Amino acid sequence: MNSTTVQEVFGALLDAAGTVAAAGDAVVTPAAGEWNAEQVLAHVTIVNATTIAAAASIAAGTVPAYDNRIAHDPWTLEHVIAVTGGIAGLQDRVRRQGQALCTFYDDGLSGDELDTMVPTLLVSHDKIQVNQPLPLRALLDGLVDSELPGHTRQLLALLPNSTHGERAA
Repeated sequence: MNSTTVQEVFGALLDAAGTVAAAGDAVVTPAAGEWNAEQVLAHVTIVNATTIAAAASIAAGTVPAYDNRIAHDPWTLEHVIAVTGGIAGLQDRVRRQGQALCTFYDDGLSGDELDTMVPTLLVSHDKIQVNQPLPLRALLDGLVDSELPGHTRQLLALLPNSTHGERAA
């Protein structure tokens, strides 16, 4: 994978967030237990930060870890929304995180670093999806191939008359 793909995926997510923000009051109220646009973006910023932290740990020669449980915590999501100033601040943070992640794809890390095994705990809907070491490359690719496109669809599902229904991850 290269940074062009990463930029495209982040661009699609940010376009969806912008479309939802522009829809204003016309946005569909999420079902009970699902997230609104700000909560989706707050979740994404935490997942991005966790991924960046794992990559930076490897680059620094320290012990990496990846645990996404905090990205599902309601208090933490609301805190991130508050400290970023809402939808516009969240969009800006996601954009900047995308730029930071691009550096890891553009020769920011060696092949050996990308193959470094990272103790990983991935949870979705209160169910453990992964609880084993994964190579950093798999975490980065999973973010771009699955996580971000899923949240793009989730954002688009908030638009009236949407056919992009997607549950929170």
